[in-house]
Amino acid sequence: MKKQNKINKPNKKANTKALVLITAGIALLAAVFVLFVNNKSENQELANHPNIENQPTMGDENASVSLVEFGDYKCPSCKAWNEMIYPRLKADFIDTGKLKFTYINVLFHGEESALGAAAGEAVYKQDPDEYWKFHKQLFNEQPKELHDDLWITPDKVAEVSKEYAPKINQDMFKNDISSKEIAQEVEKDANLVKEFEVKQTPSIIINGTMLEDPFNYEEISRLINEQL
Repeated sequence: MKKQNKINKPNKKANTKALVLITAGIALLAAVFVLFVNNKSENQELANHPNIENQPTMGDENASVSLVEFGDYKCPSCKAWNEMIYPRLKADFIDTGKLKFTYINVLFHGEESALGAAAGEAVYKQDPDEYWKFHKQLFNEQPKELHDDLWITPDKVAEVSKEYAPKINQDMFKNDISSKEIAQEVEKDANLVKEFEVKQTPSIIINGTMLEDPFNYEEISRLINEQL
């Protein structure tokens, strides 16, 4: 007697499992895509880029990419940005001639912010190269705790300029801090803060694009490389 050939019936359980896996995979891809699109759209495309003429700027003046930091010497996040992000930015893009970097003062913390800004402008007026030494050290002087305590004082900015920007004439520096000329420079920065609706410090703008997250170095690098 012939044996009847066994017919393999479809495994409904296996098919159902495969369908679930495929559906889950599609859903995951969709979620990743949405996340990618949302992350890209978080950066704000501006109508224009800040005017950096006569602003403290380092790097190749002919560089095609301009990065502007809106910062405040009294701001703990700005101190962190200048310790964590700026050194990488300088090594990767500024020192290689790909990027010019500009600092614009924000006065979110009142009189101390204004004094720090005026001191920086007074140093910059005498020697743009000495400015960056003063700029770095004034952030270094910011206390790690009790940020709201008074620490940006006339004595402190004079001490920092004397020790870390030795080419600066101290008598001229002290006179300039309270001068009308320097007050106008600080006011120019304040007007840029209003024009570009800066709400937080630091705020970073790269060729007319304001970053949602100024601490996302991968996104900073992507935007710079995109413009090169």
